[in-house]
Amino acid sequence: MSTVEKHSVSIRGHRTSFSLEKPFMEELRLVAERRGIALAALIAEVDETRPRDANLSSALRLFVLGSVKGNADHAAATSD
Repeated sequence: MSTVEKHSVSIRGHRTSFSLEKPFMEELRLVAERRGIALAALIAEVDETRPRDANLSSALRLFVLGSVKGNADHAAATSD
């Protein structure tokens, strides 16, 4: 079982943090690489599309799940 690791990133000029298990973080990095964008830019994109009542860590997990399943746009906008 993978432990949760805390990460920090700057989004639109402010620092924020999120917690993800290593496999989620690795997949998030791969998505950014495949899209040819910085990891921070991908995280900012997910942050912009998440519902305000969803935390960033959960939104990132759902985005990764959607990416693996083939529909990242839906995962980024889903909070449940």
